[in-house]
Amino acid sequence: MAATQTATSTQIPHAHASAGAGLSTLTLGCIGVVYGDIGTSPLYALKESLGAAAGGGTVTEPMVLGVISLVLWTLIVVVTLKYVLLIMSMDNDGEGGTLTLMALVQRVMGHRVPAVVLLGMAGAALFYGDAVITPAISVLSAVEGLKLFAPDLDPWIVPISSVILVLLFAAQSRGTATVAVVFGPIMVVWFAAIALGGAVHVAAAPRVLLAISPSYGVHFLATHGVAGLVALGAVFLAVTGAEALYADMGHFGSKPIRLAWLAFVLPALALCYLGQGALLLQHPEAIENPFYLLFPGWALLPMVVLATAATIIASQAVITGAFSITQQAIQLGLLPRTEIRRTSETEKGQIYVPQVNALVLMAVLVLVYAFKSSSALASAYGIAVTGTMVVTAVLAFLVLSRVWGWGPVKAAALVLPFLLIDLVFLGANMLKLFDGGWLPLSIGLALMVLMLTWRRGAGLLADRARREDVPLRPFIASLERRPPERVRGVAVFPTGDPDHVPKALLHNLKHNKVLHEKNVILTVVVEDVPRFDPARRASCETVSEGFSIVRLHFGFMEAPDVPKALQAFKGLGWSFNIMSTSFYISRRVLRPAPQSRLPRWQGKLFIRLARNASDASDHFRIPSGRTIEVGTQVSV
Repeated sequence: MAATQTATSTQIPHAHASAGAGLSTLTLGCIGVVYGDIGTSPLYALKESLGAAAGGGTVTEPMVLGVISLVLWTLIVVVTLKYVLLIMSMDNDGEGGTLTLMALVQRVMGHRVPAVVLLGMAGAALFYGDAVITPAISVLSAVEGLKLFAPDLDPWIVPISSVILVLLFAAQSRGTATVAVVFGPIMVVWFAAIALGGAVHVAAAPRVLLAISPSYGVHFLATHGVAGLVALGAVFLAVTGAEALYADMGHFGSKPIRLAWLAFVLPALALCYLGQGALLLQHPEAIENPFYLLFPGWALLPMVVLATAATIIASQAVITGAFSITQQAIQLGLLPRTEIRRTSETEKGQIYVPQVNALVLMAVLVLVYAFKSSSALASAYGIAVTGTMVVTAVLAFLVLSRVWGWGPVKAAALVLPFLLIDLVFLGANMLKLFDGGWLPLSIGLALMVLMLTWRRGAGLLADRARREDVPLRPFIASLERRPPERVRGVAVFPTGDPDHVPKALLHNLKHNKVLHEKNVILTVVVEDVPRFDPARRASCETVSEGFSIVRLHFGFMEAPDVPKALQAFKGLGWSFNIMSTSFYISRRVLRPAPQSRLPRWQGKLFIRLARNASDASDHFRIPSGRTIEVGTQVSV
């Protein structure tokens, strides 16, 4: 079954799953889900930044004040000004994220602008790179605290981390509804603990507060040359997870996310980083692990346990994000269909994608055993995140200039400073390209190739179908002149092009020589909104006494349930009963063409992707017992 995608200029209001929840409940929830990644960055961000600045030497006071200043102002400029105040105002029907931003631009610029599609693909592909590295580096950095408590456990860090990760990914099939209840309170305890640990050391060495002035960060970059740029790339580790503020906006709304950041998360992070800086001013040798050394010896083991819980939450957020972005990419025609399971009867965003879960787990375990430490993985971290932020900034410029109508000059005046900052961070992270930075780029490039191949191959098949298909209305008129034998019941023929005869209908007539009493040409339309108004989901056009065209509209974040939508629609002209309805689905068996418009390697890749795509009946929730598949061979 093919799904078509259309642009619409109408905002379709919908009720978010969280609409009925109170502000305090939503704020607590977003502290647990949204801020897990950025909230665990203090485990490794400052250690890696100062380690890069010192280059194996002694950490000095100008280094500490300079790097702390850069960290604080990166949190203020990148997270607070760019994301919390600017980007989060660019919602697509209340939803956020790179692909929803792309869809927002497409409403105005159309779907034929390759640059916009490429930007969306790049943002999504780089997100997968982040989704692979985040669980590995987060869990490793937390478990590494065991070395301070019991040095003999050092050889067990990697195995323990692997067991935690396997259990985490194994739990995904059960859904996150039960566990999510405790996410918020755990992260509140986490932020309170790191703020308290930092505040104690700030009180002992208050001169670290000088780092609040941006002049120390500027002086550090001006006097440390290449080492300063390398340190700047590591500083960006402090804001990994900032994209989650925008991506998860649909689950909580912008107000709770902004309130949580400004009133609680940002102050806690600032105190923690300042506390680590104060500790290093007094004890430079603490650079080995300045985060855990914030706490007294008796608190080490409890903090390791709490940090492990926090990193599991951070990993959970990015894993579910990978599931959501996969669903969006499928609905937008960027990836082939795959099995998507709903893990909650009430929460729309709770889904599980088995293939993605397995692939991400395998990639994470490979990283853990290949790099073996969070410090080694830090070199691979950052490029994917900065790349995604550059994409977001460019799409934000297009939204301001084209969707909001600001014009290019006014839009550039607002976005260009943020874009330049993102490009500086991207350039600094590119210095780590050969030390591991190639990894997320390789993952992103591979996924870009898959998306481009699928989109191009599907487009070629659609063009070929348009050339070969038979116009629907003249065909129905010919059947009325010479009607075939009729049988009782309803036949539904899903198709991506309701103006032409579905292949399954042609082959049914050719081989069975019969026609049902009622025949429905069904088209699923994926709109450029996250969720479509259920009251306007379906429309029906009567073509003749025995034929009608039904269009079902879904948002790109919805799982299209065709039988449920037909059951709810009262304008069919006939009573829908699944037990008296047969769905005829065309299944194309692809073969390599002797002369293809695709390169040979790309043609083979597209065929393999098509073969591994999930059945249309599963994707559209059509019961297998009511489905009849009609196969045709197609050369591509």
